[in-house]
Amino acid sequence: MLVTLGNPTFRHLFAAQVVALVGTGLATVALGLLAWQLAGDDAGAVLGTALAIKMVAYVTLAPVAAALSERLPRRGFLVLLDVIRAVVIACLPFVDQVWQVYLLIFLLQAASAGFTPAFQAVIPDVLKDETDYTNALSLLRLAEDLEQVASPILAAALLTVVGFPVLFAGTVAGFLGSALLVATARLPARDPAGHGQFWSDVTKGIRIYTRTPRLRGLMVMEAAVAAAGAMVYVNTVVLVQDRLGLGETSVALAFAAFGAGSMLAAVLLPRILSRLEDRPVMIGGAGLMVAAVAGVSVASTFSGLLALWAVIGFGFSLTQTPIGRIINRSARAADRGAVFAAQFALSHACWLITYPLAGWIGAGAGLTAAALSLAAIGGVGLVAVLRLWPAHDPEVVSHRHPELPPDHPHLRAHAAEHAHPLVIDDLHRTWPRPT
Repeated sequence: MLVTLGNPTFRHLFAAQVVALVGTGLATVALGLLAWQLAGDDAGAVLGTALAIKMVAYVTLAPVAAALSERLPRRGFLVLLDVIRAVVIACLPFVDQVWQVYLLIFLLQAASAGFTPAFQAVIPDVLKDETDYTNALSLLRLAEDLEQVASPILAAALLTVVGFPVLFAGTVAGFLGSALLVATARLPARDPAGHGQFWSDVTKGIRIYTRTPRLRGLMVMEAAVAAAGAMVYVNTVVLVQDRLGLGETSVALAFAAFGAGSMLAAVLLPRILSRLEDRPVMIGGAGLMVAAVAGVSVASTFSGLLALWAVIGFGFSLTQTPIGRIINRSARAADRGAVFAAQFALSHACWLITYPLAGWIGAGAGLTAAALSLAAIGGVGLVAVLRLWPAHDPEVVSHRHPELPPDHPHLRAHAAEHAHPLVIDDLHRTWPRPT
């Protein structure tokens, strides 16, 4: 897996991702402390609102940013967004009103909604070989999981010698370091493509997504992922401290078990995907998550909870890491950014629903009801995946073009009924029905 780092461009991009993730982790800790300073006992409400603002920004702005990125140099676009994120974070230590926090969080997440899909779309252009690309996806997954463990530890160490505003300085350094690494990377030229009207390009990724069977399956799979993830992220503290009567250290250990499961899957995935197709691996991962969330309803010991969290983490990585491979085979290179943005927006729409559900049901009806409800949501999503994503899903698809005139260049190059790797584009606006 590490051999992929031999590619100098990917090495720069991977390092940019790592330093940005560390900075983001420091900001997460600092933001919680800032909310406490500004709002006291209402800090939880402030952070909950900030999280909702983050999700709304992701859902609404990612497709707009993707359409904008197609009209700008990709390296300049990524560097600009990193600089914007650094400037926004630099302002946070100076706020003295809660509304200012909300405004800055919206600006920060708006920039992230543009950066993340554009960054994801660059990687398959850098690593053309599917094995290298799979290794890269696993490395990026590992980096995200390690950040969740390392950043709080680093923040805790720094807070023993400095005040929390200094953590924001670390975040600024992370984003500026990311910008510098992207600026010095030799990104491949973007495939030439004509652009339609701006708002048509905004919806392009969603259109491709909803008209491609495997992507429709991926969309509902995100419901299962978000249901399981919401149970972990929202209710871990309540499960550990209220149901089991344990302390803060045990909360950290529970999150570490989730991260350990995810990292184990990320390490194993390149070998697994060399033997199995993406679909059964991802469906298996979703099934593990649904079963483990249902198991929370009967978990009565801390060791049992740790095991369930590790299984959910393992399934989480199995479902999330191969997404880039699915998008890569489902869109032209010129459309990849738009489809990654659609994935980003639609997946976060699922989280926007399951986050409050996990909290509301857990608080109102109890943790057992929350676990069973979220498992039911995940189970429905899993059944929908089986229906929407065909088991027989070839890349090369036989089809006709009755809508095209006989002298159309595409028909002159192919027979009336022909087969080639099929993606939704201007010539293929709908997916042919299986014959």
